[in-house]
Amino acid sequence: MNRNRLLNAELSHAIASMGHGDLMIVCDAGFPIPSSAWRIDLAISPDVPDLETVLAPIAANLIAERIGYADTLPVHNAPLLAKLKRLFPDADFETTTHETILGEMAAKAKVIVRTGAFDPWGNILLYSGVDVPAWFSKPGVVAPDYYAKKLKG
Repeated sequence: MNRNRLLNAELSHAIASMGHGDLMIVCDAGFPIPSSAWRIDLAISPDVPDLETVLAPIAANLIAERIGYADTLPVHNAPLLAKLKRLFPDADFETTTHETILGEMAAKAKVIVRTGAFDPWGNILLYSGVDVPAWFSKPGVVAPDYYAKKLKG
């Protein structure tokens, strides 16, 4: 058996398949997932599972370098933004328009994970990163400035 707490085989496979810069979207129940997308549908009923229930084991297993969300989220769903910052404390955060997430970003995603969340603006972009200490701690290797700060922590 797997030692980690993520039991869903397809979600574990998706995380293991992510390369640096790949995009995973964890979305709410109403997200328009393109028919061509790799879709992992976890939705059972309204708010089951909710975003935090799905994002927590993903955060424990995926190195997320950047987290993207709708520019309306801070005003219209501040509690969700607080959860994201708690779950992904080492990530960089960026905003984009809700329309961009629904269209352009959905088309670019390597995998889209649908939750049962009834959460306004609950569509979260997770960009896969690297384990900075593992990649940049060897003698003679110099980390670029944007990674150097993560080596000191």
